[in-house]
Amino acid sequence: MSKRAIILAGGKGTRLRPYTVTLPKPLMPVSDYPILEVIIRQLVHYNFSHITLAVNHQADIIKAFFGDGDKWNVRIDYSLEKMPLSTMAPLRLIGDLPDNFLLMNGDILTDLDFGRFYEDHVQSNNLFTIKSYHRSHVMEYGVLKVNKNNELIGFEEKPEIGFLVSMGIYMVNKRVLQYIPERTRFGFDDLMHRLLSEGIYPKIDIHQDYWMDIGRPDDYIKAIEDFDHMKSKLLPDG
Repeated sequence: MSKRAIILAGGKGTRLRPYTVTLPKPLMPVSDYPILEVIIRQLVHYNFSHITLAVNHQADIIKAFFGDGDKWNVRIDYSLEKMPLSTMAPLRLIGDLPDNFLLMNGDILTDLDFGRFYEDHVQSNNLFTIKSYHRSHVMEYGVLKVNKNNELIGFEEKPEIGFLVSMGIYMVNKRVLQYIPERTRFGFDDLMHRLLSEGIYPKIDIHQDYWMDIGRPDDYIKAIEDFDHMKSKLLPDG
């Protein structure tokens, strides 16, 4: 089965400033590799044969680095946004999308089996599958519990709150394009609200192992620390 991936690589990386003042976020290094090269190597390992990079900010630098993908034995082409379109609207610019394709952010470090994720989605005939991850956050404050008379009835010092988040990795059936407008900014949140309003419920696939969104400074630093001792899992082909 020929596999296609669309990687969103057009963001300005504002959360990573000042690191991204001169470098586009997808070229931020993790050990010896730009994060986007790590992703491309992973996709090649899982037999993706065609990768489209949706680019905007500093597109020429990204194109110069990755070229046509010959270095990694994969076809790489580009979809240029003339204005920032967020995460879903760029799909309307790509005219040759297959029935099912992987869509992901270009700043993710994970040990996900992309091939299995692709195949499970196709076999289930899902419209939209969200790869998700359990995260936790420790509150910086003591939390007060009060009754209707504003009297303290409980107290928890810096509680840890768990929640399920999107990993920024999706499997998409082309039928979803009918819910995405053309030539206007339209993101993941917009699409989810639209699908839910139509009574359409995207599937959730929970990842149990490793994931970092390096667009967040704390996660970027942690990813650099983790990469070397996890390299065999993150880059199976070395």
